Amino acid sequence: MATNETMISSKTNARVKQLRGAFAGNARLSEGLVAIEGEHLLEEAIRSGVALKAVFVGGRKPVPHGLPRDTELLRLADDAFVSAVETSSPQGIAALMVPPVHRFEDLLKDSASLIVVACGLQDPGNLGALIRSAEAFGATGVVTTPGTVSAWNQKALRSGAGSTFRVPVVAAKAEQVRELKEHKVRLLAAVGAGGAGVVAAQGLDLRGACAFMIGNEGAGLSEEWLAMSDARVTIPCPGPVESLNAAVAGSLLLYEASRQRGASKEVR
Repeated sequence: MATNETMISSKTNARVKQLRGAFAGNARLSEGLVAIEGEHLLEEAIRSGVALKAVFVGGRKPVPHGLPRDTELLRLADDAFVSAVETSSPQGIAALMVPPVHRFEDLLKDSASLIVVACGLQDPGNLGALIRSAEAFGATGVVTTPGTVSAWNQKALRSGAGSTFRVPVVAAKAEQVRELKEHKVRLLAAVGAGGAGVVAAQGLDLRGACAFMIGNEGAGLSEEWLAMSDARVTIPCPGPVESLNAAVAGSLLLYEASRQRGASKEVR
């Protein structure tokens, strides 16, 4: 547990300003650090070995267990804490952390690579849910392309429920995604059921290296993404719906890939 506790009552304290800037997504004020709030996310960050720079405790909230000894511990007056965090009903615990940095190469895992490419996803809840599903179904990482919300957005973090601390998330442009083909990774475009050449997920062999490209919530995948894909894949739906939510579609595709890979191992 952290040994020293500093009391802060001012809303204009430098550390309070830094926390406020991090929650606002201001990289200059936050000095590149990311803010997290709540006991669950802090516990997940500690469990994941994330580098914590400072932990903020509001009012008389108990000090969280398991903090590394070198973590700066700051106890804020209630009004100072409320002024810095994002939620309307604060839990009384927040932290500043160093975001993990991953390389594009970290996503490649020989013939077993399983990647999600978020193509212009704007809903942070969808991105966070996709990252969580990526971890659940054994994906090697997530790529965020231009126009996609940041994985460190507060809603995305809450939706990811801690998976963002562990799953490699890498920002990349279209040309970098296209380069995955050079590593024998098939690019699979998630589309609706209509159209020629669209294959049901169950009808594709997903045991080899592949990347699912998930399009924007409203417009879907652009022509640029569709043109670079090796195949167009859909999830058959017997119900009268035109399309699935981006996070749901991506999660089902990841599940199908995981199911096929698991079945392959059982046969061996």
